[in-house]
Amino acid sequence: MEAKEFTIKTTPINQSTFNEVDWENLPFGKVFSDHMLVMDYKDGEWSSPEITPFEAINLHPATSAIHYGQSVFEGMKAYRTVDDEVVIFRPEMNAKRFRESAQRMCMADFPEELFEFCVNQIVKFDSKWVPSKKGDALYIRPFMFATDDYIGIKPSDTYRFMIFTCPVGAYYAEALNVKIEEHYTRAASGGVGSAKTAGNYAASLYPAMEAKKEGYHQLVWTDGNSHEYIEESGTMNIMFVIDGKLITPDESEDTILAGITKRSVVELARDWGMEVEERKIKVVEIIEAAKDGRLTEAFGAGTAATIAPIQMIGYKNEKYNLPGEEHRTFSTKVVEHLDRIKVGKEADKFGWIKKV
Repeated sequence: MEAKEFTIKTTPINQSTFNEVDWENLPFGKVFSDHMLVMDYKDGEWSSPEITPFEAINLHPATSAIHYGQSVFEGMKAYRTVDDEVVIFRPEMNAKRFRESAQRMCMADFPEELFEFCVNQIVKFDSKWVPSKKGDALYIRPFMFATDDYIGIKPSDTYRFMIFTCPVGAYYAEALNVKIEEHYTRAASGGVGSAKTAGNYAASLYPAMEAKKEGYHQLVWTDGNSHEYIEESGTMNIMFVIDGKLITPDESEDTILAGITKRSVVELARDWGMEVEERKIKVVEIIEAAKDGRLTEAFGAGTAATIAPIQMIGYKNEKYNLPGEEHRTFSTKVVEHLDRIKVGKEADKFGWIKKV
């Protein structure tokens, strides 16, 4: 069904927690807005969306998603512009990726138009929660999970779609130390690496925890067959500037999540006349470029992290320090340009911003 066929029922919260928030010191993912949006899939169709007070949900002990992992999600952000308007960054790309993730996980189809409609409605309803402080945003978490109360390995017949929102500050407060993973695998060819599904993140937790014990913030994942090729980092895609060229792993591999921030960086770089290579990248190429001083910048790109500079890369018990902040000219320019577009200080020539 198309979004225009739905009418939304709204039930406002009795007592808002808005005034309890420390708006000058927002953590990431720990403060929640007043409301959430809920839809259920049953008998082959979606119910009308409903906005309700944000609260805990009741689940049957045999809820299928808990046992068999049919769960997908997205991460998006809304911003408050200098004209006090609320905008969302490239929601159509999240809608497309969400639908593709659900298809890969054998879940109910969720039309892209309906996805954008629901996101727009919940952000509009809680628009006062969109921060105005520079660098802060309203994080938007749409997700879907299987709800059959049945113990048996099969695709669920029922699903729940939900959206909640969080006012957030920065995900990372400093430049990162990353370790190139040589043993563990995030995703294998033919698997679900290109889907934004919960299990991918669960599988990454143990090796990431081990790396943190060694002083690293994140891992850089390599291919599952040989560990010879760079794929992505724990919470973001990864990008390098070598010999003045922007180089990043090719998303055509089904082991890499297609990144919306990464895509935006690539489009900006090409618009600025920078040479861009999207291709397979050998680990040894990165290490040699770091040794030779040709690797001038490395950074992660993702919705939560936005642009996260990398200051050190670890590999085979060696640590390679990258040039300092004053040399991060490209990634700094990207951050500033994206921020200006998002808050209306720069013309949106790409059509990335959607007003709520």
